[in-house]
Amino acid sequence: MLSLLSTLGGLLISGLPKVLDFFQNKSDQSHELALARLQNEMQLQMAAQGFAAQAKIEEIRTDQIAMQSEAQMQNAALDHDKKIMDKASKWAVNYVATVRPTVTYIFVLELVLINMGLVYFLLFKQGLGTLTVDQFIAATDLIFSEDEMAMLGGIIGFWFGSRGWSKK
Repeated sequence: MLSLLSTLGGLLISGLPKVLDFFQNKSDQSHELALARLQNEMQLQMAAQGFAAQAKIEEIRTDQIAMQSEAQMQNAALDHDKKIMDKASKWAVNYVATVRPTVTYIFVLELVLINMGLVYFLLFKQGLGTLTVDQFIAATDLIFSEDEMAMLGGIIGFWFGSRGWSKK
């Protein structure tokens, strides 16, 4: 039951950025709508006074300056990152690309090693022939515990569930 809930939780958490984007977009759109209303009111007032053409020119000029500054800042940030990555060794650049899944790699490796150790102990130290069916089922519950399956289900739900969310 816990593994089912954690898998479902992983799926839901992987979709959290899309939900947050939805609310952010809704907020941005309402803000832009309010700005558009204010601009329309200002333009109507300025048109009544004969300043419509001058206001349009100033708006275009302001937009151009804002776009140029944003492009310059983005280019500066990209150039800075590029300089850092050019100086870094190849393995560091490759590792930076895999920072997020590293914890997943470590957990799955640990999971496999622990389970292999438990299976080795069960089969070779205890002897499979000496185990009853009830003991074997109890041993498999120990090897593949509910908590372990819950964590694994959450991880799989997050990584593979995020692919489904990105397509929606």
